[in-house]
Amino acid sequence: MIRMLLRVLGHQYAQAMRRTVILMTVTAIAEGLSYALLVPVLRALLGGAPADAGPWLIAFGAAVAVYAALRYTSDLSGMRVGTTLLRGMYHRLGEHLARLPIGWYSADRVGEVSVMASRGLLQTMGVAAHLLAPFVSALVTPLTIVAVILAFNWRLGLAALAAAPVVAVIQRWTARSMAATDAERHERDKEATGRVIEFLQAQPVLRAGGRTGERFTLLDDSLQELQRASRRTVLSALPGAVGLTLTVQAIFTAVLVLGAYLALGGNIGAAEVLTILVLAARCADPLLSLSDIGGKLRGARSELARLDEVLRTGPLPEPREPIQPERHDLEFASVTFRHGDRTVIDDLSLSVPQGQRLAVVGPSGAGKSTLLQLLARFYDVDSGGVRVGGVDVRAITTETLMAQIAIVFQDVYLFDGTIEENVRLGRSDAGEAEVRAAAAAARLDEVIERLPGGWAANVGEGGALLSGGERQRVSIARALLKNAPVVLLDEVTSALDPVNEAAVHEGIERLMAGRTVVMVAHRMRTVRRADRVVFLDGGRIVEEGRHDELLRRGGRYSDFWGISMTPVAGE
Repeated sequence: MIRMLLRVLGHQYAQAMRRTVILMTVTAIAEGLSYALLVPVLRALLGGAPADAGPWLIAFGAAVAVYAALRYTSDLSGMRVGTTLLRGMYHRLGEHLARLPIGWYSADRVGEVSVMASRGLLQTMGVAAHLLAPFVSALVTPLTIVAVILAFNWRLGLAALAAAPVVAVIQRWTARSMAATDAERHERDKEATGRVIEFLQAQPVLRAGGRTGERFTLLDDSLQELQRASRRTVLSALPGAVGLTLTVQAIFTAVLVLGAYLALGGNIGAAEVLTILVLAARCADPLLSLSDIGGKLRGARSELARLDEVLRTGPLPEPREPIQPERHDLEFASVTFRHGDRTVIDDLSLSVPQGQRLAVVGPSGAGKSTLLQLLARFYDVDSGGVRVGGVDVRAITTETLMAQIAIVFQDVYLFDGTIEENVRLGRSDAGEAEVRAAAAAARLDEVIERLPGGWAANVGEGGALLSGGERQRVSIARALLKNAPVVLLDEVTSALDPVNEAAVHEGIERLMAGRTVVMVAHRMRTVRRADRVVFLDGGRIVEEGRHDELLRRGGRYSDFWGISMTPVAGE
């Protein structure tokens, strides 16, 4: 486990952990060696010259003081390292998750990442602060004490040493028997977390359906399964705990009987027997604690293994010799992209000259949004190439590519902070005048004026305190502030009211001015602003041309236009 922990921590934190483990080991050895001084102390007290125990008592006190100082230092080091590791690993995990391909984020990973980033990471990094010192002590201190017993009487020492392989076998057997139940409990935990998130997100639907007084069956079932899995985990740990207790008690009894036999035979003094029994009893406490510590460590190791698996998942590769694009034209060259078993983009070729606007239309599932994601390199293509300024996006560093592109999605996510903080995500070093100008161009200033707190108004988690149109204005202001030469728009007005739609359209017109634009259009009215239109279906281009030209052809695009412009009954 220590090796896995060091690998997960990386070079930045592994050295501090190694130092802490060494300090804890030295502390455990010092504790065991200090008990060796009990032999001369008790020999003097039980012998004919009790006064001779004085110097040994002083030495024993000094040894205990050294041990106490070492224990304080090692515990403090463990707490500090644990706190530092927790903070550092949160940053490392967040940075790694941000670099993983979007395709990694499947639906079933919502609960998994949620558990990992909260309880899982806290449990894993808590090993250094709370579990490592007791675990090292439970292993090293008894072995040191056994070495002390061996030094005084090899027969009693061998009897005490007999516990080591039995304890190791019990711990290994317990770990194997609990592996399946631990894995099952994790799966049930992940499922329950996902169901809780689903239950919270489904509140509008449940309330609209008048089901607020009913129990949410899926959540109840998942919680019951979690309870059953937790019970099975506890029951699977019980035989190991009982076996460990019986083994330790049996070995202690064997040492007691052997010591009495040797004392009666005159092979060993009463003081030595008494001391060795005290040492054997001192061995029993940490050994018995192994059951509880082992269970916690197994749980932490399971979380650590899952964290290690995520951290070892490779992000999209960065180029060894990156190229800086000099132009801002876009090109898809015989691109094929598959998602699972489905071909989303099928041998597609397309180009967008610098400064022109391309509209992509078509039915749902045609691959329209995927084109934008491939341009932004959220995924790598299976064959062909996606180029910006004539350079394959795989030959451009992520930082450089993202600096060239501003993206406005249909579903805008805002971070829990102020409006100004969310706008500045476009360019953190922008001056105040630039931020205000971007807000005015996106007509965000109208929103700011009517909000209590103005620029300092909090938008809530995900932007929940703003309407959809207001969130879009923040997103457009952010893109305007970024001032990137390439703009990708995933239809941003499909769910807006007329007032917000007009304001957002005005902001988008300013955003698109003089830039290379690819817009995914769900509302057909937006395609009139494009220099060229492509109609996509099944990952292939069915038609392409100018808006008026495609209407005259009377093909698929013309049919889509007619359907979209037909008034809905009752309007």
